Amino acid sequence: MEQLRRGDSDQITRDYFDSLLLEMRHIDSEKPDTSFSLFGETFATPIMTAALSHLNGVCEAGAVQMAQGAKMAGAVNWTGMGDEKELEEITATGAKTIKIIKPYEDNGMILDRIAHARECGVLAVGMDVDHAFDRSGEYDVVMGWRMRPKTADEIRSFVEAAGIPFIVKGILSVKDAYKCLMAGVSGIVVSHHHGIMDYALPPLKILPHIVKAVGGKIPVFVDCGILGGTDAFKALALGADGVCAGRALMEPLRTEGGNGVAKALLGMNDELRGVMARTGCRGLSHMDSAVVWQMPVSSPCTRSYNEL
Repeated sequence: MEQLRRGDSDQITRDYFDSLLLEMRHIDSEKPDTSFSLFGETFATPIMTAALSHLNGVCEAGAVQMAQGAKMAGAVNWTGMGDEKELEEITATGAKTIKIIKPYEDNGMILDRIAHARECGVLAVGMDVDHAFDRSGEYDVVMGWRMRPKTADEIRSFVEAAGIPFIVKGILSVKDAYKCLMAGVSGIVVSHHHGIMDYALPPLKILPHIVKAVGGKIPVFVDCGILGGTDAFKALALGADGVCAGRALMEPLRTEGGNGVAKALLGMNDELRGVMARTGCRGLSHMDSAVVWQMPVSSPCTRSYNEL
């Protein structure tokens, strides 16, 4: 039996997802619509690919095939670390893509990558600010590139330089959400970057507080632990505008490429629609957090959670 590690943020997040239960509401219900609008574009689903990197290790041209799958499913495609040629091939698929850039120490490199992404015609660009430090508190080094934390003023400068929507990924506090809002970002991703820190809050635990803080001024997305349509529903009901799925798409990508990704996204959206139908939510603008209840749970990785 696999040994669970205390403080494992991914397991804590999974336990929190599974502690959230749903009311059923059938009277006066309607067939649900999952259509989703973002930055002037309309998509079939609010379930998007995560900003993944290094997918060539999963299958040949993995990032490009991920984009092809997202396009087939009518979903937003996010992409992470990769060279210019890869991004050009991704956007050539026609997938509406959000490019996430690392917080490189060299701001000139960041500005160059923002400019290239804009030239490629991406839907939006952004940064995963939570990749600045390693676990020992030193500046992180990723694929040989040195990282550095960014100030609110630096983020504002990236927003101004982008000329297209700029999104910050790795927000897990109301304080950082406010700073993003003040810096003029166009959206935030609530995420602990696949357990980058032990004992990190589950994104859905902090999500309602962040949604309240931004007050509908910018979209709020959720990353980390979305494994199916029911998980997506819970995040959307608690205030997210969209969700990103990553690990759930890895095996379909490996075995069937873009077709597998499309099938997985469509299947997740079908599950989402089924839950919406049984909870009286006829559209994404009619989600109601009151359908979500929390069952007390004691995680093997930490103490019992407080009530939602």
